[in-house]
Amino acid sequence: MTRAADAVVVGGGLAGLAAAVAIARAGLETVHLAPKGPRDLRTSALMLPSVDYLRGAGLIGEPAAVGHPLTQIRIIDATTRLFRAPETLFDSAEAGLEAFGWNFPNVKLAEAFEAARAQLPNLTTRDTSLASLEASAAGIMLTLGDGTALEVPLVVGADGKKSLVRAAGGFRAREHGFTQAALVCDLELGRPLGSTSVEFHYPQGPFTLVPAGGNRANLVWIDDQAVLKSEQASGPDRLRAVFLEKSQRLFGDIALTAPAHLFPLSTISVDHAGANGIVLVGESAHVFPPIGAQGLNLGLRDVADLAAVLSDVDVASPGWAKTVSEDYSTRRAGDLARTGSMVDALFRSLLTEMLPAQLLRAGGLWALKILPPLRKQAFDLGMGTR
Repeated sequence: MTRAADAVVVGGGLAGLAAAVAIARAGLETVHLAPKGPRDLRTSALMLPSVDYLRGAGLIGEPAAVGHPLTQIRIIDATTRLFRAPETLFDSAEAGLEAFGWNFPNVKLAEAFEAARAQLPNLTTRDTSLASLEASAAGIMLTLGDGTALEVPLVVGADGKKSLVRAAGGFRAREHGFTQAALVCDLELGRPLGSTSVEFHYPQGPFTLVPAGGNRANLVWIDDQAVLKSEQASGPDRLRAVFLEKSQRLFGDIALTAPAHLFPLSTISVDHAGANGIVLVGESAHVFPPIGAQGLNLGLRDVADLAAVLSDVDVASPGWAKTVSEDYSTRRAGDLARTGSMVDALFRSLLTEMLPAQLLRAGGLWALKILPPLRKQAFDLGMGTR
């Protein structure tokens, strides 16, 4: 079979869209397998480096036309533990930044990415899924959901937590499930958040309100899955009462403006993110609890590094795709390990009942509160600054 394209991107989510655009912009003949799915009604808090990448890559224009700025992060220890952390406020002005990042509706991001994709003549989108993948010395053979076959040198897996590309490509994945889940929904508050994201830390996880413009807010509430299922099943009136209690009524009345959805929490990590002409981006390579806004930010750093590797590639040279996958894996290793360790430590520190760990966490927040240099390091780590 003759080569159908230089690269195939599998997965129609935001990471897959961004990857398809990046690869096509590098000059490769690209096929994007993007089966239509339900609209993603969630939002994504993207830190400034991610926003800068999106703008530089031509994926969005002015962020104010798509999302809402995040200039402050307020952390409130709402536990009754013996060692409680102080209320802590991080302000982007301390770092000389107009904002830490922006809160974007995923629907609007997808529309912007799709508009960028449509402008690239060397990028073909196919509304079908991947059925199977088989790698050989000659290339990678893909059988698609519509029965057709493609042979290509480079495959990018952006097909999510249950990635077929990851499994068929022989990547070893480590997965751990938590008893906690995340409940997300859209709210209307009695008083606006402004541009401050507010995190109430409870024993089973944070209750976070993210500003979405005006009096609107996006809620991410992490707790035991059984608790969240019970509250969700009790109906909107009960949820409203719980939200008022959890938010300590700091923002007045609360109204649900969209149904609440539940997402079980887990972690997935891989030993390496690229090999043998196959690379993994987004949740195909890493899954974390929604702590520290790292999910899509890390996925976009995947795409940025892939774009950097592709910038000098010569698709006429033998074995170029294998070289790309190996170089990509090397570039991503440090960031994936560092971010994974950070998110895991943060999440477990919120859940632990051990007094030494509680004391360490409270002391850490006190240090962040009173030591500007340490706070600056926390800014850089949380924002994914290189």
